Amino acid sequence: MQQMAALTRRVYRLEQLLRTSIAVEPSAGKIATAPVGPAPPEPPLVAAPLTPSDSREPAMPPDLREPQRIPQIPSPSPKTGSPQTEVSLETRIGGQWLNRIGIVAVLVGLSYFLKLAIENDWIGPGARVAIGLVAGIGLILWSERFRARAFLAFAYSLKAIGIGALYLSLWAAFQFYHLVSAPVAFFAMILVTAGSVAMSLTQNSELLAAFALVGGFLTPVLVSTNQNHEVALLSYVALLDLGIVWVVAVRGWQRLLLASSVGTALLFAAWASSYYTKEQLATTLAFASFFFLLYAAAPFLGRKSALERYPNVLVALVLFSATCYFAATYSMLYAHYRLELAWLTVAVAALFFVLTQALQKREGSAHPLFGPLYLALGVGFLTIAIPIKLESYGNTLGWIVEGGALFWAAHRSRRRLLRILGTGAFLLGIFRLIMVDSFSHEPLLINPRFGLYLLAIGALALLAYFVTNEGGADNRQWAGAAIIGVNVLALLALHFEVMGYFEQQLATAYSFQERHSIMTVRDFAYSAVWMIYGSGLMLVGFWKRSAFLRWQAIVLLAMTVLKVFLVDISTLERGFRIAAFIVLGAILLAVSFFYQRSRMKSAA
Repeated sequence: MQQMAALTRRVYRLEQLLRTSIAVEPSAGKIATAPVGPAPPEPPLVAAPLTPSDSREPAMPPDLREPQRIPQIPSPSPKTGSPQTEVSLETRIGGQWLNRIGIVAVLVGLSYFLKLAIENDWIGPGARVAIGLVAGIGLILWSERFRARAFLAFAYSLKAIGIGALYLSLWAAFQFYHLVSAPVAFFAMILVTAGSVAMSLTQNSELLAAFALVGGFLTPVLVSTNQNHEVALLSYVALLDLGIVWVVAVRGWQRLLLASSVGTALLFAAWASSYYTKEQLATTLAFASFFFLLYAAAPFLGRKSALERYPNVLVALVLFSATCYFAATYSMLYAHYRLELAWLTVAVAALFFVLTQALQKREGSAHPLFGPLYLALGVGFLTIAIPIKLESYGNTLGWIVEGGALFWAAHRSRRRLLRILGTGAFLLGIFRLIMVDSFSHEPLLINPRFGLYLLAIGALALLAYFVTNEGGADNRQWAGAAIIGVNVLALLALHFEVMGYFEQQLATAYSFQERHSIMTVRDFAYSAVWMIYGSGLMLVGFWKRSAFLRWQAIVLLAMTVLKVFLVDISTLERGFRIAAFIVLGAILLAVSFFYQRSRMKSAA
């Protein structure tokens, strides 16, 4: 207790000293105090018996018990902004804006001078090309000065202008002035591309790599001689793609893969539209397969961190490459080699299944996206192989099954992108089913058309089940849309079955009276289908206690009421008219009874 009292006294004296102004004279080393006011009395100390532990502390002499004078710490001066953090408007205008305006003015002036010199033949073709090359190299070197001063955006813009000047100068030397041959210009442009890639790697700049990528794909266009050089062109593109893959493997710039795949597809399509013949099938198919395999394995090129950084980019890459490969093989093989195309499609599906297993072994079960994506693509290609051989309903079958597979993949990976892609594929199948496949004359119910409708209903039911289990407000909207789609497809399926059944009878009827009777029965059948389906949907709504289903049933029954009162009353014969009204009234009374019984149960 005595030690505590001593510590309390010392803290109290220190607090008193902090309330005073203490000045230190550095020259003499003297300490002067300037008391602000009388110090308040010290707090009373409570005496306590001295414990054995307290006796170990040596006694303090009286002259040392006074607190030492503590020099006053000068308050810090207000912070002044450094020139790098706080730049005045005058400095910004004079040091940055005027600099950039001056650069633009100089470039514009030089361009006018070059234009004047060219028009007056002061500068020959060789000198013009040399000026362009020197200007491009000079801009690239000059940009390094700005990069060293941390003006990165400005430095990269100068590099872009410089690289563009080099490509344009080489193009002009070959195409416009004919100063160099195509191989020389091609080799020089490759050097420019390689130099740009080297700068991007040394400076760790993805933007410079993108510049190099654009220049690399423009090179064949700039040195084109309008002749068919398939092997040379596609070999160059293959080497360029391999270089991009290596850069991505080193730096992890996954977005370059998507850009390079788009560039490859554009060059391939441009060449094929002008020069492809069926005699080149083997070579062209080999190159197309190489490009597809290269980009299909994109998720294996980087670490898991890179995959998680740009997952949607890699999803788009895999889907884009698979789509382009199928389009290329379809255009080359469908006319004369349909069986081979079907087997090739099955082989692609098997490849995706193998990649699914390989990716699961590499990343483990926690990988969220690419395993289900590859599996969905495998299922999609496997189903596409069916319409290639079977024709007719096969395309619709493939799209619907692919949509269902992507729904499942989206549920496994928790990726909305896959669900949206699956919806797109599913809607393509539904559009073809309704507009193309629904008007064929088939036996009642036992036909491919009705089977496709059942398959589509199953895919939507699967989607509704998945999103309901996932939960969430947005998923509830997906579930609601899927359930509405199930009921709409079911009504359409029954509608086309009724229509197809009576169309066959109308085709064999020749007299007007016979056709009129068939059409009367058909119109009654439409109303009967609506009534039966509406009442069944209402029963399911009461059974599942789902107001959402009951509202859909009410809407359908309301449409049936309108049809019976506005259409059937004037078109149906007396017997069918009576039956329609009686059946409709009985259904409405039954629905009313169920609502009243439900109300009484809830009240009880």
